[in-house]
Amino acid sequence: MIKILYAGICHSDIHTARSEWGEATYPCVPGHEIAGEVIAVGKNVSKFKVGDYAGVGCMVNSCGECDSCKRSQEQFCENGKTIFTYNSCDVFHGNENTYGGYSNKIVVSEKFAICVPKNAPMDKVAPLLCAGITTYSPLRFSKTKEESSVAIAGFGGLGMMAVKYAVKMGAKVSVFARNENKKADALAMGVSSFYTSTDKNIVKERFDLIISTIPTPYDPAIYLDLLKFGGEMAIVGLPPVEDKVNIGINELVHKAGKKVYGSLIGGIAETQEMLDFS
Repeated sequence: MIKILYAGICHSDIHTARSEWGEATYPCVPGHEIAGEVIAVGKNVSKFKVGDYAGVGCMVNSCGECDSCKRSQEQFCENGKTIFTYNSCDVFHGNENTYGGYSNKIVVSEKFAICVPKNAPMDKVAPLLCAGITTYSPLRFSKTKEESSVAIAGFGGLGMMAVKYAVKMGAKVSVFARNENKKADALAMGVSSFYTSTDKNIVKERFDLIISTIPTPYDPAIYLDLLKFGGEMAIVGLPPVEDKVNIGINELVHKAGKKVYGSLIGGIAETQEMLDFS
């Protein structure tokens, strides 16, 4: 059992509370960026002791038996038994609805709790449990390294987190934003180039990786020309489910040799890796 000290606010909490990703189950208690202190442990628990700090992210259980779970990619459980931290039917506990971090305490399996150093600033740890892993995972998946050319589309909370990780990995980082309101912030964080949607100089750049954190409808194909051959575009920003995008097949064929894919949080092992890296 974890006493919740801090719980971050993720935009997915708002989408869910408003039933923008399908009808939510009410009462709904959002919150999947949880940082707290262990106040009780079961008799078989070995990973934590009372007084330890722990974090809980987007998942609290999965089947543990399929190939995805065995690879610590529990968010892709092939048996459909990924149990999300809130508003999820918990098939392991009588199909009860799960409730998240906007509460005082949470009970979770030790496998799905993240070890947090005792000296860590817990208010800063909490947002890492979703926003951190959401942006860290595509950087690792694309094998970002020193001197990789990385662009971040959108410079809100997720975009800023992505910039911090990419800079720390040694990449050359650019930002695409709607206007120059946050340009000074981006440059102070180590960004090499800052572009707005009307900046003509953007067409001169080519990137190994583009991470889109944009939470509103747009055409991903417009970014393909900005990728190097073999480059990748990872989409992590999520608009309401009713917003659709049509991409021309001919356009994709003529812009071949590049990848566009979605990236969904990260597994438990990678989340621990992210926190340790942070």
